[in-house]
Amino acid sequence: MAVAGAAGLAAVLWGTYYPNSPLFGPVVGSGPANGPDLFLTFDDGPNPGATNAILDTLAAEEVPAAFFQVGSHVRRFPAIARAVAEAGQTIGNHTFHHVKLHRCGPDRIARELEQGHRAITETAGVTPRAFRAPHGYRNPFVTAAARRLGYQVVGWSFGVWDSARPGPEEIRRRVRRRLRPGAIILLHDGDGYDPLGDRSQTAAALPGVIRDARDGGFRFRPITELLR
Repeated sequence: MAVAGAAGLAAVLWGTYYPNSPLFGPVVGSGPANGPDLFLTFDDGPNPGATNAILDTLAAEEVPAAFFQVGSHVRRFPAIARAVAEAGQTIGNHTFHHVKLHRCGPDRIARELEQGHRAITETAGVTPRAFRAPHGYRNPFVTAAARRLGYQVVGWSFGVWDSARPGPEEIRRRVRRRLRPGAIILLHDGDGYDPLGDRSQTAAALPGVIRDARDGGFRFRPITELLR
């Protein structure tokens, strides 16, 4: 009995904290593992200190990316949110307040997703097709709320803790050593809790990240290719 209880608890923890766990519903966690494609994603923006610089690099290098935006930040920095859309980059929903959804009931989860959805559609003029939970934390109610809005839940293959600001060259090194076919790369153009959080190191690292990936024979593709 104790073994079964421990196994059940382990399964719940895996479903809650592992961003690609299918326990609470399907998740897009990577692309094809037999080709050269990579998928670049940024969380927690828009942010006045990093998002525009990142957009400039993506435009110069002709690289697509997905930006999972926090609705309250979208409302605070509408011009930056619109710039992401106008650049042709993908925008996904990352809730309105960047709350840890595994602690929330179905009503709060629905409000977070719906408010984030409205902020993006009304401000940026695009309809998101993808949702990423803050920190990847989920419970059984998240997928149902996402489906009602027509979303697919997106995880990631690896992150590099760029939010800890270890320096641009260290961010670049961490990405380079984990590159593999089909990887969805998690970086941050904002701070989910501080709308003015410093993400300039990620912006500074990006040209080198792109160069390393291309030198390794990879190419960047839009995450919409993974959405049904």
